[in-house]
Amino acid sequence: MLLRNAARTHGRRPARTGLRAGALAVVVAAALVSCTQASSGGGPDADAARTADSVENADRAEREAGEAEPAAAPSPGPALVRDAFATLQATLNETCTPGAGDCAYFLGRVTRELTELNESMRADTKGPGHFKKPLADMKALFTKLGDDRSEPHLEKHFSEIVGTRDSVNVWMQGHPDDYR
Repeated sequence: MLLRNAARTHGRRPARTGLRAGALAVVVAAALVSCTQASSGGGPDADAARTADSVENADRAEREAGEAEPAAAPSPGPALVRDAFATLQATLNETCTPGAGDCAYFLGRVTRELTELNESMRADTKGPGHFKKPLADMKALFTKLGDDRSEPHLEKHFSEIVGTRDSVNVWMQGHPDDYR
């Protein structure tokens, strides 16, 4: 058997493939990286430059990959309503005191959660007609808010934001098939 294998390879060992070749490539690459670092001067400035180059290269690759493949649109479905409602429910035990400077995060979050729930209800397979009441409540709120999401403006509409959140929660609790 040894003679037959030696005859096929003309006395040389066959090329290694698979796991052994992969391991060898990793060892060689690690050695090259350490040699490159040692010969490039090293130090904090060199490390920072290499890191900046790596980040820029990664960003460029990500941009190019994004251009090459269009992102697939998420498919609407009941899971979107369930997930959006769950994140809105997570705000139920939270509040803030308007004028005390602690409302920017809370009111911004509740407004974002309502916006996401609104979008998922409109995209749901049951159709917006099924979610008529909560969609009407959210539309009234968004009309009052307009495009201004500044803290003073949101604080001005504190009771409407929290009231809409609470009314949507009550409606959803009466429709457990929409979030379970």
